[in-house]
Amino acid sequence: MAQQQPNEDISYELALKLRDLEENNRLMKERILLIGQNLIEFQEHNRKEILDIKKTLYILESDAKRIKSVIESLSEEISKSARKEELAILNRQYKMFEPLEYIRIQDLDKLLDEKIKNHRHKESEEAKNEKHFWVGKT
Repeated sequence: MAQQQPNEDISYELALKLRDLEENNRLMKERILLIGQNLIEFQEHNRKEILDIKKTLYILESDAKRIKSVIESLSEEISKSARKEELAILNRQYKMFEPLEYIRIQDLDKLLDEKIKNHRHKESEEAKNEKHFWVGKT
């Protein structure tokens, strides 16, 4: 019996170790499954975020292209239009050679007065000539 006792103790210890190993194995499997499940969920979450980021990036790229084309068209229009300084120069040149300003208003008044005098003088001469024409015939 003495020999059976140590064998029983050994088999009891082996059974305990085996049960502990099986329990550890089961716990490891559960942990691995949990880690795998978390990894899968993390990957799905990351995929969704990546897709959202790609969509946002695509929208931003298209917006950037539209903004770039608008800026280019505005740049072309601005280069075609005159600058404020250029307009000021042209305005000064126009004022220097403005056709109505070649003659002063006083000079124009003089010319008009002379024309009116000449016209009145011609009318009075014609009136005198008419009197003389009829004077001799009456």
